[in-house]
Amino acid sequence: MKKSSRQYYFLLSGLFFFFFFTWSSSFSLISIWLEQTLGLGGMDTGIIFSAISIVALCLQPLYGFIQDKLGLRKNLLWVIGFLLLASGPFFIFVYAPALKFNIILGAALGGIYVGATFFSGIGALESYIERVSRIAGFEYGRARMWGSLGWAAATFFAGFLFNINPNINFVLASCSAVIFLILLCFIKVAKIDAMGQLEYGKASKLQISDALGLLKLSQFWALVIFVIGVSMYNVYDQQFSVYFSHQFATQQEGNKMYGFLNSLQVFLEAGGMALAPFLVNRIGAKNSLLLSGAIMTLRIIGSGIVDGPILISTMKLLHAVELPILLIAIFKFISTRFDHRLSATLYLVGFQFVAQVCASFLAPLAGYGYDRIGFADTYMIMGCITGVFMLIAAFLLQGDKQIKSVIGGVVNESVTH
Repeated sequence: MKKSSRQYYFLLSGLFFFFFFTWSSSFSLISIWLEQTLGLGGMDTGIIFSAISIVALCLQPLYGFIQDKLGLRKNLLWVIGFLLLASGPFFIFVYAPALKFNIILGAALGGIYVGATFFSGIGALESYIERVSRIAGFEYGRARMWGSLGWAAATFFAGFLFNINPNINFVLASCSAVIFLILLCFIKVAKIDAMGQLEYGKASKLQISDALGLLKLSQFWALVIFVIGVSMYNVYDQQFSVYFSHQFATQQEGNKMYGFLNSLQVFLEAGGMALAPFLVNRIGAKNSLLLSGAIMTLRIIGSGIVDGPILISTMKLLHAVELPILLIAIFKFISTRFDHRLSATLYLVGFQFVAQVCASFLAPLAGYGYDRIGFADTYMIMGCITGVFMLIAAFLLQGDKQIKSVIGGVVNESVTH
C-alpha cells in the first residue's frame, strides 16, 4: 500500500471507529434505557423507533444525492460530525425530559436527531469511504472493520457504566465526536478531488434525472425486494437487549452481560469485515447476498426456538457472520451493476432507505407482538417473513456471469469471468 493510500486508510478507519464509538455509546443500550430509566413499554419503544425510521427514510435519499453531487468533498461529513458532538447534551437535556413530558413529542425530537445523525449519517459516511477505498486501492472491508471495533469498544463498558449512571455513556459519546472532527480536519480535500478525477474522468454532471432513472431498472427493484427481507434485522435488534436482559436474575446483571455480549459480537464482526471480501470475491455478489440472508433467517427463527442466555447468545452472535458478508456484498453488487456516480444514492436509497421504510412500519407491530405474544413467537414470525423474501430475491437478483452496467441511463450487457 502506497504512503498516500496508507494515510487515507488510517484517517478513514479512524472516522469509522469514532463514529461507531459515538453511536454505540449513545444508542447500544437505548431500549434498556427507555424501559428501565424512563419506564416505557414495548409499544412506546416501537413508536420511538418508528419515528427514527421515518425521519431516516426522508433524509437518506437526500443525503445520498447530496453526497453524490459533492463527490469526495467533506461538507456533509462536517454536518454529521457536529451532530455527533451534540449527542451527549441532546440525550441528557433534551430527549429524556421530552419523553417524560410527552411520548409523541419526545419520539418526534428523537426521530429528527437520531435519524439525521446516525441512521442517515452512517450511509453517507460508508458510501464516502467505500468510494475513496476504490480509488486509493485498499479494501473497504478493512476500513469498515474499525467501525465494528469502535462499536465493540464502547459497548464493552456500556452495560457497566449504565449501572453506575446512564449519562456517563452519553458524555463519552460527545468526547468521541471531538476526535472524529479532528480526524476529519486532516483529510485533504484537494487530494481527494484529484483522486475523484481518476474515477470519473470527464463524466457528465450528475442530474436528478440520473437518480430517478434508477426507478426504471429491474435490478434496482430486485435489490429492493432483497432489502425488504433483510430489513428485519434492524427490527430484531431494536429491543433484543430487553429480551436478553430478562434472561437473568436481576436487571443489573442482564445489562452488564448484554454489554459484554454485544461487544463480543462486534469484535467478531470486525474480524469478519477483514475476511468477508475474500468470500464475496470468490462466490460473487448475488450468492453472498443470499448467504447473508439465509444466516439472518436462521438467526431470527433460532432466537424464537432456543431458550436460556447461552443459546440465545449463540443466535445473536451469528450477526457477526451475516453482517460483514451483507455489507461487502451490497457494495459489490452496486458497483458492478449500476453507474458509479450514483453509488451513494444507490446505497442510501436502495439499501438504507428501503430498510428504514420497512422498519418504520414494522417497529410498532413488533413492539405490539412483544407485549402481546412475547419475544419468541414474534421472532418466529419475523424470521419466516425474512425467509420468504430471500426465496423471491434468489430468482430476481442478477447473477455475476451477466452484469448490467448503467452509464448515462443506458443499460449495457457485459460478461464477467
